[in-house]
Amino acid sequence: METKGRMIRIAIAEDITRIAETLKEKVELAPDFKVQFIAPNGKEMIQMLQKNHNVDVILMDINMPEQNGIDTAKQVITRWPNIKIVMSTVFDDEHYIFDAIMAGASGYLMKDEPPAKIHRSIYETLEGGAPMSPAIARKSLEIMRKGKPSEEKIPSEDYNLTNRETEMLEHLAKGLSYEQIADNLFISYGTVRKHIENVYKKLKVHNKVEAVQKAQGEGLI
Repeated sequence: METKGRMIRIAIAEDITRIAETLKEKVELAPDFKVQFIAPNGKEMIQMLQKNHNVDVILMDINMPEQNGIDTAKQVITRWPNIKIVMSTVFDDEHYIFDAIMAGASGYLMKDEPPAKIHRSIYETLEGGAPMSPAIARKSLEIMRKGKPSEEKIPSEDYNLTNRETEMLEHLAKGLSYEQIADNLFISYGTVRKHIENVYKKLKVHNKVEAVQKAQGEGLI
């Protein structure tokens, strides 16, 4: 696709407002990139595209409420095959990578990529490439060597997590701080801290990295 001399139209699917706004700011540092709209979940992304699918690239989060990014990518590619999709996520788990590739995503980037990397990846996608963060590329090679990852894990143990505690884990997995979780859920910092302390006790872990790894490994989130 010829990209020189025209405005590149971007859509963002991201359920965390702060992350979506940061991503928009990074994208629009390039003078020929314009974010058309931001959807907080896959369902609303489809609804927005039904009204206006004049979009070149979608930066798609994976773990969203209502409808996740994998299912949304499949719908977009089926209905609007000219739209390219780059998965934008904090997850580097091989299950997500495999599902994203099978859904037809053109690229897979981590959310903390610098603006220049995001810009290059969008250009590369429009020119027929398949940009990936280095960590994702390594995982992709592992998938090719090993074949399809095993099916989604069923929790091997009942940790008796409450819905709120599971929600805390999901937010931690997105890379959010206690303060950001509190802002997003409209609760106090102290309440967040208490919930997460309970999560650590139930999972028998000592920090958020261990908690997220165990939760993902056990199929809790």
